[in-house]
Amino acid sequence: MTMNSANVADAIAGEPPTRSLVSIVLPAYNEELALGDDLRVIFDTMDRSPWPYEVIVVDDGSTDRTAAIAADFPRVRLISHQFNRGNGAARTTGLLAAHGDVVAFTDADGTYPNADFPRMLEALDGCDMVIGARTREAGTLRWLRTPAKMFIRQLASYMTGASIPDLNSGFRAMRRDAALKYISILPRTHSWVSTITIAMLSDGLIVRYIPIDYFPRKGRSSFHPLGDTYNYLSLVIRTVLYFDPLRVFLPLTAFLGAIGSLKLVYDIVTYQFHIAPSTQLVLLTTLNLLAIGLLSDLIVRRSRS
Repeated sequence: MTMNSANVADAIAGEPPTRSLVSIVLPAYNEELALGDDLRVIFDTMDRSPWPYEVIVVDDGSTDRTAAIAADFPRVRLISHQFNRGNGAARTTGLLAAHGDVVAFTDADGTYPNADFPRMLEALDGCDMVIGARTREAGTLRWLRTPAKMFIRQLASYMTGASIPDLNSGFRAMRRDAALKYISILPRTHSWVSTITIAMLSDGLIVRYIPIDYFPRKGRSSFHPLGDTYNYLSLVIRTVLYFDPLRVFLPLTAFLGAIGSLKLVYDIVTYQFHIAPSTQLVLLTTLNLLAIGLLSDLIVRRSRS
């Protein structure tokens, strides 16, 4: 555990530290260009802060000097995956290995303002998770990523009933005990951050957002625009189904029900009460979807009670 001078003085005086230990986790895969600079900023910032802290680098099977650079910092806890398991898997490894009551995450690619960690930790008071909401998109293929992320974010906001200014920011801090409740549903991919955001919001936990800058990354991104966009879209629906299935089934039921009702009226007027097979099929599908939705909601509520 790394403690700054104020906390060391408290320990010598026999007084416990006034703030919880913070575990800062950096998942890293081939990040030799940015990792060293990120670590220096984190240590310089946190040494001047009132928080006791530790820094964990999870090397996710890198083939460059990422692990060697992390090892050059004596105060870094280095955890290495034997092969590349995915950004989400690295975050889960860091979460499980953390000693702190608070776990903070940042990427090791130079994109996030790590000097803002104290501001984020201050904002965590009275809530379960704080997310750094990026004020602009600086990633690769912005013409594709920006509209895709906007659509997915709006969908997630509707599904959770909460405003989400940034769904998949990697710069965040959370209560470790709150995050561990969702360990079984967290994926191994970039969707990890989005999943835990939706899970906490769906469970009614308090999530706060603070605006942050976002910088162009150093090195090559492992983000795959088409594959990861599909993963983000599917995880929104899958995660909401896990917590509140009626938010998915009720809109579908209402949409099909409206179509079936209009077609029913048309058949009655046009064919003198002869109901077309297509109309019957739509109405039966509507009833089946409603029944499945109600049954799913009952199962979720019983399993989580």
